[in-house]
Amino acid sequence: MSFSWSALVELTRRRYFRSTRRYPEESGREVIETTSAVAPEQACPIAPVVDIVFSRWTTPILWTLHEYGRQRFGELERRITTITPKVLTQRLRQLERDGLVVRTHHPEIPPRVEYEITELGRSLAPLFATLAEWSVNLADVDRARLDYDARQQAHNRRS
Repeated sequence: MSFSWSALVELTRRRYFRSTRRYPEESGREVIETTSAVAPEQACPIAPVVDIVFSRWTTPILWTLHEYGRQRFGELERRITTITPKVLTQRLRQLERDGLVVRTHHPEIPPRVEYEITELGRSLAPLFATLAEWSVNLADVDRARLDYDARQQAHNRRS
């Protein structure tokens, strides 16, 4: 998967600016006036993706469904041991609403409900693979945090 900063900038510009007007200033320089269609904090095209995909429990749920296939609620609960049943229920409902997971109810006695990742959910696999590749940098992040904390402590002792 290739990434292009220029494509991201162009997408952000198109999403953020509603109109652009150019007019000459008395000094001979051109002035560009733009009006905003979207608030600046919402202009980044990645932000909505992050909101959908990277909530605390979304990635473990999607990874589990992708890795192990169709799962019942109890199976998901056992595989993701630190999630509470309430939060698992909430996240599964949101993932179903977002089209990333499908819920199948089987009208049997006892009732059986299964969850499965959708094609839309599977389409996130390259994104997750790229993030997994980037995870080799986590040791560098830890070192940077330790360095920062040491500098902050030294600064606080001097103050």
